[in-house]
Amino acid sequence: MKIALDPYMFRTTPLLELPGLVADLGYEYIELSPREDFTPFFLHPRANDSTVTGFKKALDAAGVQIACHLPLYRWSGPDEDERQAAVRYWKRAIQLTVDLDCRVMNSEFNGRPEQASRSEGMFWKSLEELLPVFEREGVELRLEPHPDDFVEDGLVAVDMIRGINSPLVSFLYCAPHTFHMGGNMVEIMRYAGPLLTHLHLADSFDHTASSGLRYIVNPPGSTARVHQHLDIGQGEVDWDTFFTTLGELGFGDREDTIMTSCVFAWEDRARDSSTYMRETIAKYVSAW
Repeated sequence: MKIALDPYMFRTTPLLELPGLVADLGYEYIELSPREDFTPFFLHPRANDSTVTGFKKALDAAGVQIACHLPLYRWSGPDEDERQAAVRYWKRAIQLTVDLDCRVMNSEFNGRPEQASRSEGMFWKSLEELLPVFEREGVELRLEPHPDDFVEDGLVAVDMIRGINSPLVSFLYCAPHTFHMGGNMVEIMRYAGPLLTHLHLADSFDHTASSGLRYIVNPPGSTARVHQHLDIGQGEVDWDTFFTTLGELGFGDREDTIMTSCVFAWEDRARDSSTYMRETIAKYVSAW
């Protein structure tokens, strides 16, 4: 199992300085999330061969590796032009991942919940084009349900991944999305079983609590989704149960699994937050 850092709170750090910073924080692995100078949100990758070469040298010098690469594209969106563009962006992102000597990518289902059936059709259409590329390059894909995507429920996401029927595609459980995935954390993790290969670790509050009045959004009936990516212990995810279930599933015994710290809430104390998360994750893991 690899423990990685999503360095989104450090996204303004120059790319070539990022590996050294991550090493200083005590991490050996990076989950490379969207950056304006590499793979920006929903746009074509910006990195060229020279960028990759320089980044690899910086990674080697720091003793840090890319555990996985996280791009986000509108590959399931209801607009066909955007979908086609997203497929092009995906193909370049896959090539960049391979060039970085990485063979794992993770992303979201994307699409629109109010157009779920059309979004699903677009998703399968994109996969028909992209799955052969993943297979040719030997790159794994880990997918997560996300608030405001066409797949939000954890059990539905696992079924979708089973339907892809590829040994390269598996399930990512994002802990801060627990209460948007149905709130049935243990059931989802056990249902995924060996398909559970990837975790995002951050805390969040249960927006369904207090009869749904934990957060009051005006106007009433708004479809806005609210969640946080807090330090472990600052929200309401049941971390004892979370890690106990992982232990029961043997998650930490598998070489292909990744556990990523992905706190976004504290840019004003990003270093302290990242160090705290590393230490806290290590304590939970050692308790297995």
